[in-house]
Amino acid sequence: MNDPAWNPAHIDPSLDSRAATFENPTGARGAGGRAHGGRKGAPSQRIRRGERVVLADIEGSGVIRHIWMTFMPAPPEQMRGAVLEVFYDGADEPSVSVPCLDFFGVAHGRPVPYASALTAMQEGSGFSSWIPMPFRQGVRIELLNASNRTMTLYYQVDYTLQPEVPAELGYLHVSFRRENPTVMRRDFVIAEGLRGPGRFLGCNVGVRVIDAGHWYGEGEVKVYKDGDGELPTICGTGLEDYVGSAWGMGAHHAPYGGAPLIVGAPAQPTFVGFYRWHVPDPIMFERDLRVTIQQIGAMIFTAGQEDELAAYDATNPAAGAGWIRDPAPGLRAFGIAERVDDYCATAYVYCAQPQPVPRLDVDAALADIARMPEEPSLPNEHLGALNPTT
Repeated sequence: MNDPAWNPAHIDPSLDSRAATFENPTGARGAGGRAHGGRKGAPSQRIRRGERVVLADIEGSGVIRHIWMTFMPAPPEQMRGAVLEVFYDGADEPSVSVPCLDFFGVAHGRPVPYASALTAMQEGSGFSSWIPMPFRQGVRIELLNASNRTMTLYYQVDYTLQPEVPAELGYLHVSFRRENPTVMRRDFVIAEGLRGPGRFLGCNVGVRVIDAGHWYGEGEVKVYKDGDGELPTICGTGLEDYVGSAWGMGAHHAPYGGAPLIVGAPAQPTFVGFYRWHVPDPIMFERDLRVTIQQIGAMIFTAGQEDELAAYDATNPAAGAGWIRDPAPGLRAFGIAERVDDYCATAYVYCAQPQPVPRLDVDAALADIARMPEEPSLPNEHLGALNPTT
């Protein structure tokens, strides 16, 4: 973002720094910390299941600079049931509609400690986004508790008001998609449907591994822009390569890419969550954008597994150059093959004009993410007893 305010030494009195909280959702001047005589006011609120609350209702032009929130640890399907929606400039339909945890960078309702250039989950319990969110006439941020429990929410939205937002600054759009399961040989769509001009800021992607193959991550990320047909303008070399890793992918995090969530063995996990930010390597588009990822994996068969090879080949067509036969002593075949898994993605796209994104399908987002028997509970999850399922 071409914004002098990101220079820590920059002083600009025209920026009016504000914060929205439960005590002051409009961010009014001199209106924070009113409860209890200003001594630890009212920082949180209990939100009943099915209840929708307004977190910020801001008039004027400016930029949201930081969103922080936390809610009590709980099983994945309850953690993912907190839904964030953002409406720009008086719109009736949201330009952001995603589960809160996915907005902050991690899929499957499983918060984990990590930090990136734009988002973080500090100690796996404090969720932050520093993704700039400009607005020109106003912005409204809402949270829906779509889980089956009452939740206690703490949050703060930090923003600046300013006389005018530069024309080159776009509106942030964040959308969620899931295919459970994907379709063989049909690439999963990470982002599409928004009109330009715009910029693909990045994504976080979740995989629930279904296929029995030895490795899930050979699929290429492809970016189709401005009228691309069958072939994309940008084509990657593989899933972990897109994230910035190589030769498999274990749990890690870096400023612009990482995989903080790996449940199970890295090569054959049960749940995976990775992110990629295109900040110093921008992806701009003038008219249209479509970002996809293939579902392709790798499989190895040893000598004597001819029947297993034939059975797998019958259900999982070979990809790339096909099966390499007898690649080394004791090995019968090695190759990459098409497969079916469960994919979800949160896409972050700036557009010159605010547009609606698909409303989150809560049932689809919460399906099949229950904790595995071998997964431990989250730290402090016992405190959930203070929030009964009502």
